[in-house]
Amino acid sequence: MNNKKITYVKGGLNCAETIIDAFNKEYNLEIPVSLGSGMGSGLTTGSVCGAVNAAAVIIGSLKGRNSKDETNEARELVNKLMKMMKEKYNSEICLDLKRDKIDCQEIIEFVFEKTGSILEIEKTK
Repeated sequence: MNNKKITYVKGGLNCAETIIDAFNKEYNLEIPVSLGSGMGSGLTTGSVCGAVNAAAVIIGSLKGRNSKDETNEARELVNKLMKMMKEKYNSEICLDLKRDKIDCQEIIEFVFEKTGSILEIEKTK
């Protein structure tokens, strides 16, 4: 993954849409950005951060399963991301992150970087 900066512009794409859009551009994917439209601001209620939700969608689309007979690789990878969020910020909850004055731009960059490294680690196995 290169070190290009992901830009979040308030009033533009929300945090979840920004993550999906950036992954589409970085990895030449075609995940619909619209999947993130209802995820911004912690699913609109301050719950789980939209950027984290979008990362779970990306991981699921790349490593998820389509039947119960397949291994669910996405579950373990999303769990890794959640642990990274808790280790860095002590929470993945949007209201907590905002209360702690953690900037959305910072979270987006962190989630983008960590999700990319989780997926790249998996690619090299």
